[in-house]
Amino acid sequence: METYCVELTAELSRRTDLDVLALKGREDGHPPSLSSLIGFALRTIRHYLKLRKPPEVVHIGDIAAWPLALVARARRPKPAIILSAHGTDVSYHRRGGLRGTAYRHYLRTGARLFRDATVIANSAATAAAAAETGWRASAVVPLATRAQPSDRTGSHDRDLLFAGRLIEQKGCRWFAEQVLPGLPESIGFKVAGPVWHERERTVLKNPRVRYLGSMKPERLHAAYRSALAVVVPNIELASGEFEGFGLVAAEAAAAGAVVIAARTGGLTESVIDGETGFLVTPGDAEAWRAKIAEIADWNEEQRSAFTERAMAKARDHYSWSRVADEVLQVYRSEAAKGVHHA
Repeated sequence: METYCVELTAELSRRTDLDVLALKGREDGHPPSLSSLIGFALRTIRHYLKLRKPPEVVHIGDIAAWPLALVARARRPKPAIILSAHGTDVSYHRRGGLRGTAYRHYLRTGARLFRDATVIANSAATAAAAAETGWRASAVVPLATRAQPSDRTGSHDRDLLFAGRLIEQKGCRWFAEQVLPGLPESIGFKVAGPVWHERERTVLKNPRVRYLGSMKPERLHAAYRSALAVVVPNIELASGEFEGFGLVAAEAAAAGAVVIAARTGGLTESVIDGETGFLVTPGDAEAWRAKIAEIADWNEEQRSAFTERAMAKARDHYSWSRVADEVLQVYRSEAAKGVHHA
């Protein structure tokens, strides 16, 4: 979400007048603290009320922060309210229990208060999850990446690479336990990213796994390119939580990698099957092994031909310029409707 806000506002500022209020996340990727959130809300209210002229559009970068839009009702004319939906922010209620139930009521309250709000979802899966609590997505705008291709082509090792937070739904542990043992010993498994769920840490004890930790973008992009394939093996959880988009898949393809991802959630929109990567049935270890074996058997000419096409397609489709143009189109459409009523 933080990347989305940073990149989108940078592009939009080149196209229209923009007033940006932002709250940075933590260095480890976790959400800001409660005190930080409260402080940001107060600063936002103060800033909005001091504006000489209310804006035509108020865009909240995360649907979970819908209360920030309440201040827009304090002045007239009322702006168009637009909220972005990403994944966990609209699917957390599926966990059930006390927290999940409370969060469901929280989102439903927002949906009732902002019936006329416009929701921009990052995938069709995200739009469907938002609808469960009453939010109607008016537009689906897949995300983008700034990963750049390398001058080197065809150079790679025999290791697979997983990049991302080590949480259950991303499937790293599942892959190491169910897929890796059936692959030739010559194929290793590199893992990059922070450990968020302690149960996933068992992956790092596997002798065939090399842990790279959290990596800076330049090093990560180089790792994408040098891998036999970048795997995004998300699994489908009983709770129904899912990957809203799957930025790693688009990023790796744009950087020059061969991407293999699970056909689930937003990954079906972050991978154009057969063009920027390959989609495989989630949880089907044999299907994963078959696709990896197919790619491992490519000669350098076949590999280079695929990665060149994938890079070109990914750079064209998963561009922040395209995202900004589509979002700006939503702004203009909603602003053209005139005064919005509560």
